[in-house]
Amino acid sequence: MATLSKFSGILSILIIFFANLNPLLSENLPTTISASPSVMAYATAPNMTSFFPSPRVHQPPEAAAVAPSVGALVPIPSSGEFIGKSCAGSPEVESSIAIFDLDYPLPPSTAFLTLIHLRMKARIVNSSTSLLTIRGDLYRHRRYSTSCSKNLTTLFNKYVDKTSVSSWNSVIAELARGGDSVEALRAFSSMRKLSLKPDRSTFPCAIKSCSALSDLHSGKQAHQQALVFGFQSDLFVSSALIDMYSKCGQLQDARTLFDEIPHRNIVSWTSMITGYVQNDNAAGALLLFKEFLIEQSGFEEVKEVCIDSVAMVSVLSACSRVSGKSVTEGVHGFVIKMGFQDNLVVGNTLMDAYAKCGDLGVSRKVFDRIIARDDVSWNSMIAVYAQNGLSAEALQIFHDMVWDGDVGYNAVTLSAILLACAHSGALQVGKCIHDQVIKMGLEEDVFVGTSIVDMYCKCGRVQMARRAFDRMKEKNVKSWTALVAGYGMHGCAREALEVFNEMIRTRVKPNYITFVSVLASCSHAGLVDEGWHWFRTMEHKFRIEPGLEHYGCMVDLLGRAGFLKEAYDLINEMKVRPDFVVWGSLLAACRIHKNVELAEISARKLFQLDTSNCGYYVLLANVYADAGRWKDVERMRILMKNHGLVKPPGFSLVEVKGRVHVFLVGDKEHPQHEKIYEYWEKLTMKLQEVGYVPNMTSVLHDVDEEEKVMTLRVHSEKLAVAFGLMSTVPGTTVQVIKNLRVCGDCHTAIKLISKIVNREIVVRDSKRFHHFRHGLCSCGDYW
Repeated sequence: MATLSKFSGILSILIIFFANLNPLLSENLPTTISASPSVMAYATAPNMTSFFPSPRVHQPPEAAAVAPSVGALVPIPSSGEFIGKSCAGSPEVESSIAIFDLDYPLPPSTAFLTLIHLRMKARIVNSSTSLLTIRGDLYRHRRYSTSCSKNLTTLFNKYVDKTSVSSWNSVIAELARGGDSVEALRAFSSMRKLSLKPDRSTFPCAIKSCSALSDLHSGKQAHQQALVFGFQSDLFVSSALIDMYSKCGQLQDARTLFDEIPHRNIVSWTSMITGYVQNDNAAGALLLFKEFLIEQSGFEEVKEVCIDSVAMVSVLSACSRVSGKSVTEGVHGFVIKMGFQDNLVVGNTLMDAYAKCGDLGVSRKVFDRIIARDDVSWNSMIAVYAQNGLSAEALQIFHDMVWDGDVGYNAVTLSAILLACAHSGALQVGKCIHDQVIKMGLEEDVFVGTSIVDMYCKCGRVQMARRAFDRMKEKNVKSWTALVAGYGMHGCAREALEVFNEMIRTRVKPNYITFVSVLASCSHAGLVDEGWHWFRTMEHKFRIEPGLEHYGCMVDLLGRAGFLKEAYDLINEMKVRPDFVVWGSLLAACRIHKNVELAEISARKLFQLDTSNCGYYVLLANVYADAGRWKDVERMRILMKNHGLVKPPGFSLVEVKGRVHVFLVGDKEHPQHEKIYEYWEKLTMKLQEVGYVPNMTSVLHDVDEEEKVMTLRVHSEKLAVAFGLMSTVPGTTVQVIKNLRVCGDCHTAIKLISKIVNREIVVRDSKRFHHFRHGLCSCGDYW
């Protein structure tokens, strides 16, 4: 509970800072905030908007904005054909002309102009030419040129020494480093057309350009050219080839080339280790690293292992993929021994490796040790906390990042923070982050936009999520899936299916997760026929094999709709082994429909698969109690006691004026608990007047009736709703988050309360959202 209290305080601080920002997205944003003295110290600071300093947006170079996406190499007359056939026939290739093929007119390439401008001092151009002269020519070309191709040809001939291999090498290298891989290959081709002999500096950049384009055919041709000119044994050329084959998915070819190198250096080893990681073979990468250490230790003249930070980053990346804590700890020890613990990139990768192993504590210690953190350090730590549901810690790191001031937050940062807001239901903070996204011009970023949609869905504002979705100019499969899932969890299955159909009409191919969201939407609304249709269509039309998540949704759909036998038959027909989610869905359905036989079958499977979860014992005990089998109820309780299992406490959260308040069952720790209970008593009297009768099936069966009533009255969600109603302005929406499934009695009571007070109450439990309005719930009492 200390963590929950900490979360409340952090949210208060963030809301205070956000309050003075442009209230573009404000919806009932409070003007007064109840906060502790430490929080109020922030509130009285002279400049609240300094929480969000002006973002440091790094504009891409002009060259990158106009770089063509694909290109073809021109034929090489003397040394064999060198044409990127994998790119041939595409519109981009057919419409573009090799800019360094001097037999053709040159297109108006801004990348080319920028290249001459930036590389004048690197001896690409004639050394006698002054920078001012070049700048003047480029300015006149841009302003007055009517024949772009002719003028560019003139400029190229004037400033570039076409007879110098070193000049061409500089051109190729600069284009490759600038991301203009197609133009780099064109430059290489044009150099060869002039019958210039490439040297050992020519091939690495040309081969790296093939890697960047994943152009295996051109890469093989570059390999052949390197052999022709006798550079097959050059370490830098061979390392570039290993990298190229790995990035093109030809791991075996890369390994064959690696094994043929007689004397490898650290670059060769690193290229091969990285190749294994890039091809999802982390175990192979670690085994190769072990082989490297053995080889190094075998040289008597080598007193210590020759390794650099780049190699360590590749090894740690492999550790993060195997998720083995002992392996990561061993490599961490090696990092310290070699003196790389203060290297920024190594520290960032090490932090990620520990997080993937589930050891967030050590990951945080690594983060704290990093002295000069960059945006990757901050973003990684925020994302680690957000992805593991530790929203308070994620928000605190973001707060520290902003106040640190040395590093500017970016789209990745805001996406991670939006995820933290989504998990915690911190709507007001999420709105303020959305406001900042608009100020920074990041709304069109597809990843940020998707995070905004997801945040609003999980904070109970599906209509705002839809508006944010409609404003996105670019949408990918994750964007569509987020909205489908959002509508589904809010019980709007028809809307979810409409969005899904629209997604298919726009030719966005749904993926594995999309169909999980579709089937879950059908399950929440009991759409059995639609669920069966899409379950079959997924495999037959979209070639997606059903996985555990899909089967779990179908079993839940069939079971809750009363088709228990069909659900059990589907489990027996599964192509994969059913897990605890699948059997748990069947057991929950048996509890609803009071089927003892199937409940016992499900429970036996669950006791084997998930021995530490007491919820299954409780569910089976309730099934026995409904059937009047009290000896079996007692047997379940004895089993729980013998296994040391304790039911996790239920708690509810409610956000009021920027602070999150936490309530337990029968909670009397809240500072205003007396007023809360007094208000609840008044609500109880009004409930009784409209015919409310407590639903005793939500309470233990072996306690007397009076105790059952008293237990129901102090459920955490009821206390949270009461506090939310008494602490907010009439007409505003009260939103509560429950860590467990809302019980039937609370569901009935909150429905009636929404009618009595004429307020909308939104409850997010462990399964879905419930929107209570005018005495009705969006779930239609089907949950």
